Amino acid sequence: MTRTALYTGTFDPVTNGHLDVLRQACSVADRIVVAIGVHSSKAPIFSAEERADMLRAACGPILQEKGVALEVATFKDLAVEAARRHGASLIVRGLRDGSDFDYEIQMASMNAAIAPEVQTLFFPASPPVRPITATLVRQIAGMGGDVSAFVPGLVAERLQAKFKRP
Repeated sequence: MTRTALYTGTFDPVTNGHLDVLRQACSVADRIVVAIGVHSSKAPIFSAEERADMLRAACGPILQEKGVALEVATFKDLAVEAARRHGASLIVRGLRDGSDFDYEIQMASMNAAIAPEVQTLFFPASPPVRPITATLVRQIAGMGGDVSAFVPGLVAERLQAKFKRP
């Protein structure tokens, strides 16, 4: 039986922190669906298609090396509904610090009430990626800073092109 995990986020952009969580999730899943949240309240710098392309390029080799199947999808509804739709019994979440834990434990509790068949698993961020957030990466890139230590090479290139100054 295939064990499917759903990893949700905006992934705008995908960071080395996201890849760290995915590497860890490979130990508990045979298939991982990376689900890009597409919500009208957010104004991402990359389109959903661009984010999906970057996720496939950055995550594909990692999961392939671990023998885990990758699927990239988008969703507009509840994460547990996306999990059900993709046959996922697990939702994967990364934790950087205590504030992440406070938010994520509330979300996991609500998800468990809505969909008790879907379990949330938390993976602690590895020390080198703990401070990385997509928001900070966007801010640094937007101000012309070097983000290559925080994101995969392809993502750094796309950010540089996105924020290229005349």
